[in-house]
Amino acid sequence: MPALEVEKLYWLPYCSTCTKAEKHLLDKGASIGRYINVKEEPVSREELEELCRLMGGVDKLFSKRAMKYRAWGLHEKELSDEDMLNYMHEEYTFIKRPVLVTKDRKVLAGFSAKQYDQLFQ
Repeated sequence: MPALEVEKLYWLPYCSTCTKAEKHLLDKGASIGRYINVKEEPVSREELEELCRLMGGVDKLFSKRAMKYRAWGLHEKELSDEDMLNYMHEEYTFIKRPVLVTKDRKVLAGFSAKQYDQLFQ
């Protein structure tokens, strides 16, 4: 199985899903170049746009599971791509995490062992 080079892992170190994803990667022999704590190191608007482009849509990076999504009444609104980008830029909790970026520019948001394992093939 070839080693996977993860260029960046956008995460929260105290998020159980993020730590589970990290453990899965390391157990499989992946190397992680850079950890980016999205709370302490805000993701720039340009980075968000690039991640969304690589993933094939803003909706793939936007988290509807964030507590503020319901608290702010966003579930009752029709959000445009621009709205979602603005919310993710203003409030890190709207970014689905973890976000993994490989050296060859593949991007995954959230954690699924099955999806991660496909990166090793």
